[in-house]
Amino acid sequence: MSEPAQHAMPADAAARRAIAPVVCYAVDKVPPYDRAFYQAARQSMTTVAEYVVPPRDAAAFAVPAGHLFRILSVEGSQVGDLNLWNAHDLSERFFSGKTRALHATHVSTGHRLWSTLPSLRPLATITHDTLDWYGFDEHGGGIHDVIGTRCDPYTHRLLSGGDYHHCCHSNLTRALAKHTGLSLADAERHVHDVLNVFMCTGFTRDTHQYFMKASPVRPGDFIEFFAEIDLLCALSACPGGDCSSSHSSDAARCYPLQVEIFRPSDGALAGWTSPKPSAYSRNHGVG
Repeated sequence: MSEPAQHAMPADAAARRAIAPVVCYAVDKVPPYDRAFYQAARQSMTTVAEYVVPPRDAAAFAVPAGHLFRILSVEGSQVGDLNLWNAHDLSERFFSGKTRALHATHVSTGHRLWSTLPSLRPLATITHDTLDWYGFDEHGGGIHDVIGTRCDPYTHRLLSGGDYHHCCHSNLTRALAKHTGLSLADAERHVHDVLNVFMCTGFTRDTHQYFMKASPVRPGDFIEFFAEIDLLCALSACPGGDCSSSHSSDAARCYPLQVEIFRPSDGALAGWTSPKPSAYSRNHGVG
């Protein structure tokens, strides 16, 4: 909570507040979502791998460029934290802040998950979302946010004084280390702000604090992505369960999440190529 205002409003306060907002980025030059292409890729696709992410744990998995992957609710209402990396260069990873600036605070079908500078290219595109009906509720809550970070043991200790070892940050670190052979210390440096899959969040209207509420996800719901480049992914089944009351504890009822990876039918990707890193980087480098 911030301190109460210490200064009186100036005479032109109302006029200052009345200035109309301007959307920061005009995104009309961003290539539009090609619904026909992605729908064609989804037709007659073949399952090539399946993974189960246990409750309060995480798993890492690779998705080749041009493949699709789904995150599914299978037993109960459960949210997940997703990290994405370039499978060949972990320094290129999901950039939640720029994704938020280019699209919205919460993402759904047609939105892309962008990578960090200097590459700034789509890592994945959301192709299907069974919770797209939710929109924004009366509290300002929406689904699949790119505004939160991830529950972590450092913040937990700061706020509670205790230690908890199954925060999403810790789960993602262990999963990445196991998959890559990196030490925990080296893997932790690559864990980053997440896509909060299935999580219902927003900002309170009075204090503008980040809030969570019970996720509307139910068994059978899923969100699906198209891998624009070769991806290494890690998904944590959050220890908060549906995040209706708390996280970073063993009190919440938690469930597994399932990951399915699909290969499109032959010919569905004819003419498609992975997006290249930003031309600015290729032509100029830094500055």
